[in-house]
Amino acid sequence: MARIFPFRGLRYNPSKVKLAEVVTQPYDKISPEMQDRYYQSSPYNLVRIILGKQQSGDNEQQSVYTRAADYLQQWRAAGVLAADDEPSIYLYTQTFRVPGDSSGALLERSGFIALGQVEDYDQKVVFRHEQTLSKPKADRLNLLRTTQSHFGQLFMLYSDPTAEIDAALRQSGPPATDVGDEYGVQHRLWKISDPAVIQKAQAEMADKPLIIADGHHRYETAMNYRNEMRQQAGGEGPHDRVMMTFVNMDAPGLVILPTHRVVFGLENFSIFEMVAKLQTNFEVEDLGPLAEIEGALQRLHQAGEDGTALLAATAHGSFLLRSRPYLKWSGASNLSERQRALDVVQLHKLVLEGALGLSEEDIRDQKHLRYVREAREAVNQVQRGANVAFLMNPVRMEQVRDIAFGGEVLPQKSTDFYPKLLSGLAAYSLQEAAKPSLVGGRV
Repeated sequence: MARIFPFRGLRYNPSKVKLAEVVTQPYDKISPEMQDRYYQSSPYNLVRIILGKQQSGDNEQQSVYTRAADYLQQWRAAGVLAADDEPSIYLYTQTFRVPGDSSGALLERSGFIALGQVEDYDQKVVFRHEQTLSKPKADRLNLLRTTQSHFGQLFMLYSDPTAEIDAALRQSGPPATDVGDEYGVQHRLWKISDPAVIQKAQAEMADKPLIIADGHHRYETAMNYRNEMRQQAGGEGPHDRVMMTFVNMDAPGLVILPTHRVVFGLENFSIFEMVAKLQTNFEVEDLGPLAEIEGALQRLHQAGEDGTALLAATAHGSFLLRSRPYLKWSGASNLSERQRALDVVQLHKLVLEGALGLSEEDIRDQKHLRYVREAREAVNQVQRGANVAFLMNPVRMEQVRDIAFGGEVLPQKSTDFYPKLLSGLAAYSLQEAAKPSLVGGRV
C-alpha cells in the first residue's frame, strides 16, 4: 500500500530569517491582500516562489515561474534555504482553537512529513474525495517544471486506530521549528533521522491506503509530472515521489469545518417561491429573524444529529430544512445512496439545482455562488443584499472515508480540514534527491 521515504528537507535557516516572516498559508488559500502582506513581511517570504506577482511584459522567458526558480537558486546560494544533512522524516504538530467554538478548547493535531510514492488512482492506494479543475493543475505543473521542487504539503489521511505510528514517532526533546501563524495556530516540527524509527514508520504504513484530505490538484500535478519525466528519462526517479503530511484519521484533533454557500445576483428571486419548492423534499421550519442566528445555528447542529439538516438565511429570517424520508431526485440517477445521504449533496442537487435552478456549470464556475467559512459572514452577506445563504453542519470523517474508499467523490468545497498545513516548514528538492549518494532517500 503506502510507500513512504525520508528525505533531506530543504528548510529555512533560522540564523538568516525569522521563520514567522517567511512561512505562508497554502497557495490556494492566499488572497490578494495576504499576498501583499507576505511580500512586505520579508524579501525571503515563500509567497515569491509559490504564488508570485505577475508583472507587465511577462512572457514565456520571464514569468512568475522563472522568477520563482531564480529566487530558489538565490536563496540557496545565500544559505537562506539549506538541505538537511541526512534523510529524515519530520514529526509535525499543530496546536489550535476551533474558529467559532465558544469553549475555547485547545486542540492538537499530530502528523508527520515524509515522501510518498505517487500512485495512480486505479492502484487503490491513494483515494481522492473531491473532483479537480484543470486550471490549477496547469499552474502548479509550470511551477514544478521550473523549480524542480515541491513546496506545498499534501495532506494525506491514513487509519491507525491503535495509534502505533504516532507512538513510534513521539518526541520528548525541543522542536527544531516552533512558529505561530496569523490564525493563532502553533506549528512545531521535529527532525527524525534514526533509521530504526524511520523503518518502523515505513513498516507500519506499508498496509495503509491513503485519502487526500487537501491537495488534490497538487497530487494530480505530481502524477502528471511523473508521467512527463518518465517519458523523458525513461524510468523511475525522484519525480516518482512527492512531499506529504500523513495524519491519522482516527486520532483526536482532526477537525472538519463546514463551508457555507451564499447565493447572489439571481433575478426575480422570491423567498416565498423558494420555500414552496423546498417543501417538496424538506420540512421547513421558520426560526425567526436573522438577529436570532446564534440560536438558529444551535438548532441546525441539533437537527444534524438526527439526519440531514440545512439552514437557509434570508432577508425574511432563517428557515431550518430537514429532509423528508422520501426525496425526489430528478436528474441525479448517477448518485449512490452514500452520496444522497450527505447534506452537501442534497444542498447542491435538491436546493441549488432543484429549487433555485442553478446548473452544475454555474456551481462549478461559482456563478451566483460564493463559498464562505464563517456563518456570521454568510449572514452578513445576506444582510448586504445576497439572495440567500445556506449554512451547513460539517461532513463527518467517516462519511469522507466511506465516499473515498467507495471510489466516489463529494461536491467541490465539501470539506475544510482545519487548520491548514503551513507552507515553508520543509520543501522537497528533486535535484537534491537526484544526487548520487542520495538517490531514493532510503534508509
